[in-house]
Amino acid sequence: MSSNDPTAVSRKQDHISLAMDSIVHGQDERFYYEPILSGFPNKEDRLPITVGEKQMEYPLWISSMTGGTQLAKTINQNLARAAQDYGLGMGLGSCRQLLESDERLSDFAVRNLMPDQPLIANLGIAQVEELIVAKQLDKISALVGKLEVDGLFVHINPLQEWMQPEGDRYSLSPLQCIEALLELNIPLFVKEVGQGMGPKSLEALLKMPLEAIEFGAHGGTNFSLLELLRSSQTRQDLYIPVTRLGHSAEEMVALSNEVIAKLGNQVKTKLLIASGGIKSFIDGYYCVEKLSLPSLYAQASPFLKYAQGDYQTLCDYVETQIEGLRMCKAFLTVK
Repeated sequence: MSSNDPTAVSRKQDHISLAMDSIVHGQDERFYYEPILSGFPNKEDRLPITVGEKQMEYPLWISSMTGGTQLAKTINQNLARAAQDYGLGMGLGSCRQLLESDERLSDFAVRNLMPDQPLIANLGIAQVEELIVAKQLDKISALVGKLEVDGLFVHINPLQEWMQPEGDRYSLSPLQCIEALLELNIPLFVKEVGQGMGPKSLEALLKMPLEAIEFGAHGGTNFSLLELLRSSQTRQDLYIPVTRLGHSAEEMVALSNEVIAKLGNQVKTKLLIASGGIKSFIDGYYCVEKLSLPSLYAQASPFLKYAQGDYQTLCDYVETQIEGLRMCKAFLTVK
């Protein structure tokens, strides 16, 4: 045994003691594993992608989450720092309250912490409809200006609103509202919030000049279920099957590719953001590599978990994901 390997004895003992715990049951069949075609990736390797006029270093998006509380301020500031430090992009939580008051503006105003990375504001489709009816869409332009963001996310969430005891109801279709928003010439991002969307919705959106569509697929945080749990027991008993409706991220990858192939040069949307049940960098890498438009993957809940306390904890989480993406790029190809 070489004297130049001081960890050899303990490592071999680990191998013996952990052998039975290291038997894997089940196999990820989404990839070909190619172990002989690449050396190990370097820490300097990047996987760049352009969003609007800004470049991200890695295809990892921090999904819209929260605002309006002191804790939300801490979370948004930590996430913005990480986005700048690691070259990521970030969506803000719902900015609805900023349409009427700047009281909570500091919870959202994080541009100074991420001057070089894409930062996107966020409103619900119900609020957009209210502004259209009131002929006050200029409030959205003002919101984008005071937050110094690079565009606007519109979240479309009819099932969540339907389940929410005090949920909004809208009479215009989301498509009509999006068409009106496009007239503002603000880079526009559209997302669902936990159910995803089917092929007819994808087709209608992909034909529009959007900056991106985010899946918000079934499998992550289910906001319809969250709201249902706030309602009466009778309503919970009857409506629980509705919370199982929707489309997973992997299903939406396949649906998107089918619609894109069908539409050909009618596709006007620039980017796709896979989200909803993306539990690891492997899930994210699969979606990004499989989609036939330039793509990112996004997470919300995992970032939320690590952004509430010490900043270094969040950095460790981000660095591990980036390290994993580099590993995937070196050794995996999608089937």
